[in-house]
Amino acid sequence: MDSWTPIHSTTVQEIEEYMRSLNLPEKVPQKGANGKQVSGSHYQREIQPWDIIQCWGLGFWRGNVVKYVLRSPDKNGKEDLEKAKHYLEFLIENYDTIDPKNM
Repeated sequence: MDSWTPIHSTTVQEIEEYMRSLNLPEKVPQKGANGKQVSGSHYQREIQPWDIIQCWGLGFWRGNVVKYVLRSPDKNGKEDLEKAKHYLEFLIENYDTIDPKNM
């Protein structure tokens, strides 16, 4: 894979292969807000969850689903997956009433 463009059909395996091809250290020193972790190190990765949320234009509900799924292996495990599920269930239940910009 020569380049990677974020599209919905991209698989986790393809993303992982791309990230490995960059030969980045597991934790990249970052500047500004990306370099500061207020509590814990569960977000100190090559790409922060908020970078993904911003890049994809995800709103509050979908953004929280992504955040909790990404941090689950390094922070609260199943509890974080339950939180992601909770946000997703709310989004599905209220899909027709939530402003698309805030999804």
